[in-house]
Amino acid sequence: MAEESESPSVSLPTPILNSDEIALYSDGACRGNPGPGSWAFIAQNHEGELVYSSSGVSKLTTNNKMELQGVIEGLLFVSDQPQNFKKIFFYTDSKYVVDGITSWVKGWKRRGWKKADKKAPENLEQWQELDQLNEKFNVEFIWVKGHAGHPQNELCDRLANEALDAQGF
Repeated sequence: MAEESESPSVSLPTPILNSDEIALYSDGACRGNPGPGSWAFIAQNHEGELVYSSSGVSKLTTNNKMELQGVIEGLLFVSDQPQNFKKIFFYTDSKYVVDGITSWVKGWKRRGWKKADKKAPENLEQWQELDQLNEKFNVEFIWVKGHAGHPQNELCDRLANEALDAQGF
């Protein structure tokens, strides 16, 4: 479900001052772990307008896979835009994603995509895709507390759950 959003403006946690910057927010949901899951993301421009939203569902997945997929889909959206954004502020309530992309990935890559115990990280293909996308852009990943009244995070959570509901999960 990809759609243009006509939602009203919502204030940005980090002010975006230039039209060549964009804010993305994502969330993942899973009913059972593993179980049916979904992801959602929204894009917000420098004027605070919600300009795009998208979501997707997987019949059998995990919460971490869906958190990763929401971020990947958001960055794929940006890569498909004609505008070259100089800065992306990416908000997620997943410490797994934020810690992974800002810290763990560096070590995994140094070790040939292996953890310190010489095993491959879980969700390796998604981590590699996210790493490739991250290297294309100037992304600042920002953790926000989930289910704490953060408007954009709450919207992503609602969109992810609506996607599951629409599929009868």
